Amino acid sequence: MSLIGKILPQSHVLADLEISSKKRLFEQVGLLVENSYGIARSDVFDSLFAREKLGSTGLGQGVAIPHGRIKGLKEATGFFVRLKTPIPFEAPDGKPVNLLFVLLVPEQATDLHLQVLSELAQLFSSRSLREKMCCADNLTLHALLCEDNHA
Repeated sequence: MSLIGKILPQSHVLADLEISSKKRLFEQVGLLVENSYGIARSDVFDSLFAREKLGSTGLGQGVAIPHGRIKGLKEATGFFVRLKTPIPFEAPDGKPVNLLFVLLVPEQATDLHLQVLSELAQLFSSRSLREKMCCADNLTLHALLCEDNHA
């Protein structure tokens, strides 16, 4: 199983969310984390927003990988979000984003999150995979993200 597969439960795949901004996205993820892990949504929001202030996590081609260190989180977790309408994300190509993988890691995380970020960047570099993700249902999205051999 891929590293992504180890940190992405099926319940963390969210297709066709109606979110209007980066701020609203971070609020929504914060709420999900609070409900699932008992960690204050404000901690999640603050961590993601602080990381964005360092530079956009938008990769281009409609993809972003916002990430942050979360105090109290026991192990890395991810949320895949496909937005109904793309939002501005200050990506290098200037295009709005509709495919996002939000990576949250424990405060003391070391190499794992860098390995996951690398795997995600490689995964999202595939145009055919991005195209499949645009119209897949939740189960298919999860399978696409968790496959070990992305061709």
